[in-house]
Amino acid sequence: MWNLIRRVAANFRLEARGYHAAPRSGVSTGLYGFHHLRTAGGFQRFVDEAIESNHMKSRRVIVLLIYVRSTELVAFISTMPSAADVVRAMDEISDTVCSVVDSAELCRHTHPDREYVEEANKASLRINEYLHYLNTDHSLYDAVKKAEREGNSLTEEAQRAAHNLRVDFEKGGIHLCEEKLDRVNQLNIEIAQLCRQFGENIINDPGYVDVFPTSRIPKQLRHLCKPIYQSSSRESTALSKSGYHMKERGFRISTEPSALSSVLQCTADEEVRRMAYIKGNSVPHGNLHVLDRLIAARHELARITGYRTYADFVVKQNMASSPKVVASFLLEMSEIVKDKADEEFEAIWRVKREKCSPTAHLEPWDEAYYTALMKSSAFNLDSSVVASYFPLPQCIEGLKILVKSLFGAKCCNIPMAPGESWHPDVLKMSLHHPEEGDLGILYLDLYSREGKYPGCAHFAIKGGRRISDNEYQLPVVALVCNFSGSPNSSIARLNHWEVETLFHEFGHALHSLLSRTDYQHFSGTRVVLDLAETPSNLFEYYACDFRVLKTFAKHYSTGEMIPEKLVESMQAARKMFAATELQRQIFYASIDQTLFGEEAASPRDTSLVVADLKRQFTSWKHVEGTHWQARFSHLLNYGAGYYSYLYAKCFAATIWKKVCQDDPLSSATGTALRTNFLRHGGAKEASVLLNDLVGGGILKKRDGGIVPDIASLCEEMNVVCDVKLTEGKICGLLDQSKLLSASIHPSIRDVGSPP
Repeated sequence: MWNLIRRVAANFRLEARGYHAAPRSGVSTGLYGFHHLRTAGGFQRFVDEAIESNHMKSRRVIVLLIYVRSTELVAFISTMPSAADVVRAMDEISDTVCSVVDSAELCRHTHPDREYVEEANKASLRINEYLHYLNTDHSLYDAVKKAEREGNSLTEEAQRAAHNLRVDFEKGGIHLCEEKLDRVNQLNIEIAQLCRQFGENIINDPGYVDVFPTSRIPKQLRHLCKPIYQSSSRESTALSKSGYHMKERGFRISTEPSALSSVLQCTADEEVRRMAYIKGNSVPHGNLHVLDRLIAARHELARITGYRTYADFVVKQNMASSPKVVASFLLEMSEIVKDKADEEFEAIWRVKREKCSPTAHLEPWDEAYYTALMKSSAFNLDSSVVASYFPLPQCIEGLKILVKSLFGAKCCNIPMAPGESWHPDVLKMSLHHPEEGDLGILYLDLYSREGKYPGCAHFAIKGGRRISDNEYQLPVVALVCNFSGSPNSSIARLNHWEVETLFHEFGHALHSLLSRTDYQHFSGTRVVLDLAETPSNLFEYYACDFRVLKTFAKHYSTGEMIPEKLVESMQAARKMFAATELQRQIFYASIDQTLFGEEAASPRDTSLVVADLKRQFTSWKHVEGTHWQARFSHLLNYGAGYYSYLYAKCFAATIWKKVCQDDPLSSATGTALRTNFLRHGGAKEASVLLNDLVGGGILKKRDGGIVPDIASLCEEMNVVCDVKLTEGKICGLLDQSKLLSASIHPSIRDVGSPP
């Protein structure tokens, strides 16, 4: 149960069912609408009430179980809870705890007030300790096992809930002896602390480079820079002796992921790119030790709970079912894209030799710059022209149009009560259907600011759940991005990649807001890990289709609709280095699977692992001394599961082609997506959801697991899918591979710059 809690978000309090009704004018509330959070110190009371409330709920389940076991109370059997009552009570416990877990997570990553952040950190640590206490409650475990045994009296969703709860309890070690269970709880607390430290190090040590003179930094990047000065090396001896010193002006530029990406893409000066690349991929150094400890702790946890590796621990419950299936999928994809990726590499190299010299070497810090240059040249694209059609307010209107066209619902801006918001830039919208009423609440925190989580993410605040036949707890989510600008100063104009990112995160939000599950365990994105990224990847297609873009993409000054020829150029440019990008995602997934697929008690040097994998899975070389993995935050929340992004790309390509492409904005398309997929969250088997939506041809069985059908993605990328790997060939590839040897013996976007 609690493993499920750690990776999802929801909350429900009986006294807060009306939580997000429109507040009366001037009526104060607390952060996110929770009355406890009127002050930073309210987090501690929030934890106290969650624990006190759950103690009462736990005792209720325990007492009812005593009644069941007591033969002297047979007369009271008719008043005892059914299996459904037990599942419902368990769901309410996790829902209450999640109100603290997820509010604290959002606060830690976004709140500008350090007091709130510190109190959220304390609350997060304390509630996690309480979760581990619940892991040891055998009465709850027995209740769940009883409910699972009585599954024939449950709905299909309740049966899945009982089964998942039992499995998650056992992954928490409750079936082990007391000594081992204590160690599991210690390890889980240690892992949570290490993940927190890893993330804090990324924020606190982004790195920087100093560049002199200022002319070496393009004008469009200077908003990212801080002016600095140094004594000029050109000053004369006479001036120096007279006491007059000339100062040379330069720029200090951060190498946090988004700034680094901009520098690598837009800076013509190769030495500046080189400095930024090396620095950006060498910080924070402290995370190397944190990562080693995290790998060791996760490995020990897996071994104690009966798994060979942490990758086995994670992948077992997913569609893939085993690291061996993941390995075969990654190697199959790698074989298919290798030739085209090599051709793309050679094309980039030719351009650099033409621009520089016939003997110029192609370096990793060249990729973003020359690919952008080649796209611009081939399709006459100017990034500033593209961005002029995507002012952020218009993009938000595009999301509203999308929801109206597909699902017949409206996204309405609504005011926040005093104390509800964490920053003036945050918007609040309700999703409302004319027949069904309110569907959920969405917060948008889209502008960059100091101290904020540096990437883009979807945070759940409250999950949906059935309260009664006529009452439903509405989901509440927040989308967090880091676009330049501010509503009160310069309005952000997004490049096309940023538009895709916004639509990607909105896909997650729709998954949460449109699901209608009985239990919050399955609300929205609470699905198996290798299905979770499918809606978000699907909605990236909407950000690239002219039929969609023409409804909202309008020039910021003239109001002119985006030209179709420009969109065609954008689409062609997007596909220009598709094999290289796919190869990079395979590389990322291979790192993740290898680091958490180790069988040895002591992990290998992670930098050596990354270097080996880069040579094996990409056309690009590794730069000695860099350790990009130290800021690869997906190793935390997607540990041994990053391959899910590749699964999602394949699933989304098939769904787009077979369900959406003909008429992407029609209500028929929206009905199919919502009825057959989005509304079910994780309440149905992932394979059933995919087949129900597409009607077959979207997945394949392999070695006891499931892999995506890759035909649609290959067709989209213009890659000939003629590599049909037999079981023998797969085994041969696995035997040859150093990369995944540890994890296969008889586990995109938001990642930062390319390593």
